[in-house]
Amino acid sequence: MGVYTRLLVHRYLTTRIIPLIAVGAVALCVALVVIVVSVMSGFLENLRNSGRTLMGDVVVSRPVQGIPDYQELVADIERLPGAAAASPLVDTYGLVRMPYPDGPNKDVVTAQVWAIEPESFAKVTEFDRTIWWRPAESAEGALRMGSDDPRRVIDDRPLREARAMREDATGKPGALLGMHVSVVNERQRDGTYRPRNPRWWMPQHEIGVTLVPISERGTVSQSNSRNFKVVNEVMSGVFQVDRNRVFIPLREGQEMLRLDEAPIVDTTAEPGADGNYPVIGVSPARATQVLVRAREGVSPQELKAQVAGAYEQFWKRRSSTGDARTKPPPPESVSVMTWEERLRDLIAPVEKERQMMRILFSITYLVCAGLILSIFWSIVSEKTRDVGILRAIGASRMGVLWIFLRYGLVIGIAGSAVGTLLAWAVISNINDIHMALGEDAPAWLWASFFLLAAGALGGTARATARGRALGMLLWSVATLALAGIGTGLMLHRGFLIWDPAVYYFATIPSQMDWQNAWMTCVGAIVFSVLGAAVPAARAADIDPVRALRYE
Repeated sequence: MGVYTRLLVHRYLTTRIIPLIAVGAVALCVALVVIVVSVMSGFLENLRNSGRTLMGDVVVSRPVQGIPDYQELVADIERLPGAAAASPLVDTYGLVRMPYPDGPNKDVVTAQVWAIEPESFAKVTEFDRTIWWRPAESAEGALRMGSDDPRRVIDDRPLREARAMREDATGKPGALLGMHVSVVNERQRDGTYRPRNPRWWMPQHEIGVTLVPISERGTVSQSNSRNFKVVNEVMSGVFQVDRNRVFIPLREGQEMLRLDEAPIVDTTAEPGADGNYPVIGVSPARATQVLVRAREGVSPQELKAQVAGAYEQFWKRRSSTGDARTKPPPPESVSVMTWEERLRDLIAPVEKERQMMRILFSITYLVCAGLILSIFWSIVSEKTRDVGILRAIGASRMGVLWIFLRYGLVIGIAGSAVGTLLAWAVISNINDIHMALGEDAPAWLWASFFLLAAGALGGTARATARGRALGMLLWSVATLALAGIGTGLMLHRGFLIWDPAVYYFATIPSQMDWQNAWMTCVGAIVFSVLGAAVPAARAADIDPVRALRYE
């Protein structure tokens, strides 16, 4: 019976077009689910990775007032067994005056300003990787760059100055801009950047940064402004960061926000001979955040517990020895969170959306099952005499049942394999496809479809002359479809689907979610077999005597 089973399954699959339609339907359903969920999974993974690479594993935070004696806290944290490095920063918002356009009225933008220690910051985050304007690492790399790419001709000075955040020639503090803070930078098809006007290439200019200090009582002080030479620009790949963030040195940021070390004076006492109030202490410098990187093999949650314990010990020690006015805030006033908890407002909705997509697109399994059930029901009705002959020569009911179940299994496996390959091809090239959709269709492409439509029109005329209705119908549909596609391509003027300003990242995630792909394939195969089960059972119940008399 096994030989007959293999022969019949092979015959039904290779001699009819209906099974190929079923394979195509299963393939499209699988590809649809895999593509959508893979992009959602990639988006979620990018969110998680961006948090860790931009802020480390754990963040100790106290906005506005900051944490005094943060240097001591950083030293305590770096002695923890789970901590690899720690870095202080001041996080605030300010105004940035750009160098363009010509004339006195310059563009002014709002920005998130991070005052950092570049050396320790690079140990906690992937800061060095994000620095954009750097020379090619090799001669071959330079040749691959566009002829108008500034990186092709620059030396290593912009990279060196960016790592130190200082001008080499003068030693003055420098600033780094997110790549999209300046409207001058234009993204190219290959993901690189060019200044729209070389004259306004930002590392040649200065910016003005204005910050507003806020006292511990919550009152606003007079704003402070300072000019910084733009030493480089950074490209993290996270659009919201690259559009809004400006980096300046920590010391300058503390001074502008009055978070630097300063004397404490007694305003209730009489001024001295010089007219100044007596100094009674020193207010230590403050940082609003401390970023911490975990050692290899240590989870963020484990590090969070260690950091929270270290801060509590730091608070107890400083509270027992320091002045009441310089004590660090108690642990309940300081936030200690992992990078994932910091991004929870972004990550949680994406996780729910991905689960919702999986549930909604699971309906495609029912489509597969219903389609295969309909096709197999038609095949069983058509092959009633064949089934009757098999039963007459001794085939059992289970043998007939297994023929059609195996038939459905082969269709499910073939459709799943084709669908997975199609999804992989689309996902691997999804950014190229998106870029192509964003441009006008080339003339050769829509002209080709019009030529094919002309050929199909000839087929329609030939079928009409021969009086073949089916051929005439099929060729007519092909003519209309090809002409419609050609017209659509000719009128296509490019459109943007993945807007980085909306979707957070500059590129579409292009990593295949293989775990989801295998689950989708298994689901498609199971529902293909289930769809074949009802017609298979009907075939197994056919009476051989009636089947042989069937017309």
